[in-house]
Amino acid sequence: MKNEIDIQIKVPNQTRYLSLIGRIGEDLAHQLQDFKGDRENLANQLNVVLTEAMVNAIRHANAGDPDKQVDIRITISDNELLLQVFDQGQGFDLNSIQDPGFDEEELLETGGRGIFIIRALMDSVLYRRIPGGNVLEMRKRL
Repeated sequence: MKNEIDIQIKVPNQTRYLSLIGRIGEDLAHQLQDFKGDRENLANQLNVVLTEAMVNAIRHANAGDPDKQVDIRITISDNELLLQVFDQGQGFDLNSIQDPGFDEEELLETGGRGIFIIRALMDSVLYRRIPGGNVLEMRKRL
């Protein structure tokens, strides 16, 4: 790969870092040299996806435990973007997460839309167990 970028970030298990991680995604989208698509749209998508994945890892997987951390790895190759969010939790079955309903009551609920949003914005989403935790892998073709 001629222009591969590989970034690894260790983040304390605290939501105060969400906007920082989202901005890193935005900045990366703006720096892609050969990307021919809508950079602003991609930047917004990466911000949302990284933020949603981080919230899930912090609040659900790591259960807000301040002794845990969330690791992020962003790999950009010539034709693909791979976002990986590693947690230290028990994990869950990604396929058991149902898309949220769209009636008024369900739209007002405070949770349950993160995975739906991630799936809508990325080309593929996989969550699997690894030694010491789990990884959410999100891929986008460039």
